[in-house]
Order: sequence, then C-alpha cells, then structure tokens
Amino acid sequence: MSTKFETGTIVQGTITSIKPFGAFVALDQQTQGLVHISQIANEFVKDIHDHVSVGEQVQVKILSVDSETGKIALTMRIEEPQKPSREKINTVNSLEDKLKEFMKQSNERQLQLSKRYKK
Repeated sequence: MSTKFETGTIVQGTITSIKPFGAFVALDQQTQGLVHISQIANEFVKDIHDHVSVGEQVQVKILSVDSETGKIALTMRIEEPQKPSREKINTVNSLEDKLKEFMKQSNERQLQLSKRYKK
C-alpha cells in the first residue's frame, strides 16, 4: 500500500468493481479504496449501478486510512449541497392576536350557520 494518501485529500480514481455495498476505486497501480454505498451520492442510492459503472473516472475524497489493515475509506460526496433557504414567514403572533383571529373566524362561522338554519 502506498503511504502517499492522507485523510481529506481529493484524488482521481477509476471504478474497478461494484458490489451491493459499494464501489472499489483504484487510486494508483497498487492502491484501492472503497466508496461505501452511503457515500456514493447525496441522495438515497437504491441501485449503485444507477450512479457509477466499472471503468468510470471519479473524483473521491479520502475519509480514512487504516495503517494496520491498509484499508482506505472514500467518499464521492465531496460537496454537501446547499439546502434551499426558506423565506421566513411572520409566524410570531402573540396569544392575544391568535385569540382575536380565532374569535373572528368563529363569529363568521356562527353567522353562516345561523343564516343557513333560518331558511
């Protein structure tokens, strides 16, 4: 195993094989790492073959390097997508405002019902 790979480094690699649990990526001639299925994409991955294929060139980030076993954990989720910002709705109403609105709606509903039954 090559010792030139450090945690946090972003490198190019080639998908060498695909298993149900992830994809193996060749980082150089002697070194391979595993991209777990949960690290393939930012969304849920039902079928890994929908996202990667053998021989595909991919950019991966090194998550960890186990010096004892030589295993390298990789991720293809390099950038976290920005969540769409929600416009803040003025939801801060005092209890008094809420009660006034409730009473208004209640009175309107009572008027509608009383008109309906008078007919």
